[in-house]
Amino acid sequence: MSELKQLLQAEIDRVCAVLERAGEEKLSLLFRNCYPNTFETTAKCEDDGTTYVFTGDIPAMWLRDSTAQVHQYLALTAQNDRVADVIEGLVRRQMQCVLYDPYANAFNEEENGHGHIKDRPLQKPMVWERKYEIDSLCFVLWLCCGFRKFSGRTEFLLDGLFEQTFRAILALWRTEQHHGEQSPYRFVRENCRATDTLSHDGMGAPVRYTGMTWSGFRPSDDSCVYGYLIPANLFAVTVLRETAELVERDLQKADLAAEARALADEIDAGVRQYGIVEHPQFGKMYAYETDGMGNYVFMDDSNVPSLISIPYFGYCDAHDEIYQNTRRFILSKENPYYYEGSVLRGTGSPHTPEGYVWHIGLTLQALTAIDTDERMRVLRMLEASDGGTGYMHEGVCADDPNTFTRPWFAWSNSIFSELLLEYAESLEEQA
Repeated sequence: MSELKQLLQAEIDRVCAVLERAGEEKLSLLFRNCYPNTFETTAKCEDDGTTYVFTGDIPAMWLRDSTAQVHQYLALTAQNDRVADVIEGLVRRQMQCVLYDPYANAFNEEENGHGHIKDRPLQKPMVWERKYEIDSLCFVLWLCCGFRKFSGRTEFLLDGLFEQTFRAILALWRTEQHHGEQSPYRFVRENCRATDTLSHDGMGAPVRYTGMTWSGFRPSDDSCVYGYLIPANLFAVTVLRETAELVERDLQKADLAAEARALADEIDAGVRQYGIVEHPQFGKMYAYETDGMGNYVFMDDSNVPSLISIPYFGYCDAHDEIYQNTRRFILSKENPYYYEGSVLRGTGSPHTPEGYVWHIGLTLQALTAIDTDERMRVLRMLEASDGGTGYMHEGVCADDPNTFTRPWFAWSNSIFSELLLEYAESLEEQA
């Protein structure tokens, strides 16, 4: 992938020059390391023309992570055919994975049977892990829409693979609106943490029909307490509407677009009715999870889609009142996974130790901040918490940036690069 780093070098040099003119030497160093990290270390161009993007220190490709890992490169696809080819290869690879098993979240490079092979029911040999997460399918559609928007390419939409994939996603989300009655999905992992398996013989806790679509697991790969995961449903609404526009324009299939919009409207109405609560301190805000029977989880997790990331993936504007109320909750001690230490203040995750703040969570806080001072405070925390490595990490001890999880986590480097791209753009506008 050294060739690809060379293709990125002009962008690296451009952004670093802007940062260095502003005296941001450390941020320039971080950008030089983080921006090319996915192409340098985790992307493989296969003989069949597809691209396999593994997550970093784990050799499997997550649908979610692989999209997030290349998201910062999308703008370059209009300028560089080779970069566009690589990302189109990932688009095709992801669609093949969905058709291979639409309930799986992570895949092997080939049918080698690696991964969690003892999970029940037994998974196919290409599947690394079969934890069903709404966001896995959302990210596939998000990448398709983003790649079409930036590259202008349509060939990947027109050979039948995309339509087949989209119809499979629609069918699955329709089925999971009626999880208890219609779903074939079960998941059991034995001798593990409670968050690595589903209760009720692999079905998860009971839910009632709401119009929303059910998820077994969160984007952290931890199991949902209640199956209607609000941020994932809002992400589904967003990508369904975006994909409907693409289908109508490029495939000229008005019926398929109408089907997608109808599902988006049902899910959205479900969130509005069952996912918004009146908090005594914060007012109307989004819950994190519900079962449609009056039970809720109030928290946020650093993995995207999170509640704080709602404007990032485009569901609403960052000034939206319900979002702002939710945000104030997330960034307070009322959120059980908000931590304050001597170095970092921000959200963590039940997936990592108590007192660990996530770089992804901090980056999303900055990307969605409407206050410039808040954005800069968070950027300075990120700058000071690389642990001397020159890279971002997963969870970082709020009191000690030298203590962190996952030293090689490409998603964290990629989304931090997006923040630096936005910051460099703002510096150029001020110059």
